[in-house]
Amino acid sequence: MEIVLWIVVFLGTFLFMEGMAWFTHKYIMHGFLWKLHKDHHRKDHSSWWERNDLFFVFYALVSISCFLLWKYEDVWIGLPIGLGILAYGITYFTVHDIFIHQRFKVFRNADHWYARGIRRAHKIHHKHLGKEEGECFGMLLVPFKYFQKK
Repeated sequence: MEIVLWIVVFLGTFLFMEGMAWFTHKYIMHGFLWKLHKDHHRKDHSSWWERNDLFFVFYALVSISCFLLWKYEDVWIGLPIGLGILAYGITYFTVHDIFIHQRFKVFRNADHWYARGIRRAHKIHHKHLGKEEGECFGMLLVPFKYFQKK
């Protein structure tokens, strides 16, 4: 029964992170920390690294803190929460940075209706270069209006 609880906490954390990503993007990245996020919308630099990547570092530190709580303070829930945050981070990096923004040149030929919908929704978001008016969604829960079968 304990393993079921660990799985529920892991999956709940993963799903919670989708909401957290939406909230962070809409109210923090496009809010008071726009200074860190704007280089993601305006490529006015030649570096592979963006100030926007500091958000990834922040969530990595939260995940690592959960692992440390589990390991050194015997807080059992730290492990499934840390793993849920890590799994979401890996998924986000794969979908957003690799698939959509092609920071690594793979998945270029993905031509599935879901892949096209995610790219279309993200393109709509990046249409607005400023802090305001950028429609925000999560990475996985994109509004269905962007999905069209061929």
